[in-house]
Amino acid sequence: MNRSSTPFEQLGGAERVKAIVETFYDVMSEREPALAQLHPCDERGAVSRGSRDRFALFLIGWLGGPEDYVLQHGHPRLRMRHGRVPVNLEMRDAWMRCMTAAMEHHGVSGQVRAFLDARFAEVADFLRNVEG
Repeated sequence: MNRSSTPFEQLGGAERVKAIVETFYDVMSEREPALAQLHPCDERGAVSRGSRDRFALFLIGWLGGPEDYVLQHGHPRLRMRHGRVPVNLEMRDAWMRCMTAAMEHHGVSGQVRAFLDARFAEVADFLRNVEG
């Protein structure tokens, strides 16, 4: 990845990150219903607008863009916020499949893709709180 710019910039800014998040949750709603049901969903089983918007704000800041998530919601405290949800290997892998599909759909490649693949895997594994 180009060290002179952030992953946020490498991806193309807020609109591209938001598009990736939309695809991520669409894939989750369509292919990973057990994972989707851990979020508020609409009558069709699609993950709610609120979850999508909140994750987009978080991801924008996490990738080096504006820190609007922190300004609106405080420190992410990922382990605490996910503590009520049993995150095992199956859930971790389901989350990774959704993110991988979203990045592939949006043509994320090269150094930024390699960087994100590694970082998303680290965070997803960090959030595991149940054996198996």
